[in-house]
Amino acid sequence: MIHVVSAINLNQGVRAAYQACLERFLPRIRAEEGCISYEPCIDIEVGLAIQEYDVDRVVIIEEWQSIEALREHFAAPHMDEYREAVKDLVKRVDMRVLKGY
Repeated sequence: MIHVVSAINLNQGVRAAYQACLERFLPRIRAEEGCISYEPCIDIEVGLAIQEYDVDRVVIIEEWQSIEALREHFAAPHMDEYREAVKDLVKRVDMRVLKGY
């Protein structure tokens, strides 16, 4: 199993618009062969000194059956549509692809 953590750093003040756009694509993404889970998350402020809180960030926590499934996800036509739809909302994407040890 492959784990992916993607921090989507948004332009200021567009999180609601980004979330609405992403919601349109979630059913297709979650239906992809090899997708175990795909969960968008937002920061919540809990007052821990170590916490980095950012209202303009969405973190997507994903699990895929294999690297091949992840590669197919990135090549899926609906992902091209997604990237086009959010290009004016997203400032930067920081992604980690991980496996358990």
